[in-house]
Amino acid sequence: MRRTLKFLHEVGGAGLMGAIAAQAILSFAADGRGALEYAAMRHAILLISEWLLVPSLLVVLVSGLGAIAAHHPFQNAGWAWLKAATTVLVLEGTLVAVQGPAQGAAEVSARIAAGEPADAEELAEFVRHERGGLGVIAFLSIVNIALAVWRPRFRRRTAPPAPSTS
Repeated sequence: MRRTLKFLHEVGGAGLMGAIAAQAILSFAADGRGALEYAAMRHAILLISEWLLVPSLLVVLVSGLGAIAAHHPFQNAGWAWLKAATTVLVLEGTLVAVQGPAQGAAEVSARIAAGEPADAEELAEFVRHERGGLGVIAFLSIVNIALAVWRPRFRRRTAPPAPSTS
């Protein structure tokens, strides 16, 4: 069971980091393209988000929590709980700061490509939020990898012993 969870966690992590890289590359490569090509690239970014980024992140989250539940030493490891907390932040950031803006940018760019009235400033705002979100979740994902590799020991602070009155 532990090996299966570890395998799923590793595969999910690879998918997550690959999706972040692919979305970032396409986002910057789309700049300066014609309206139709730009809209196609924005749609590709949305597909990567829907079919690779979010599912990979869910696999990472579920397998990580499953590993904590299945492996007793992880239950007392501060690094494992810090990793779980930052993964929840990555999930929230992905849904709010990446998935939502990717969907909005794909819709606005499709309207622009179709010749319909659309606000280019609205598109720029979606792209700015998406890129910022990608940066944040990439950073948090790298922090999670570092925590898994180095497994730092977090110690609880204890009060110093009271002086004896003898």
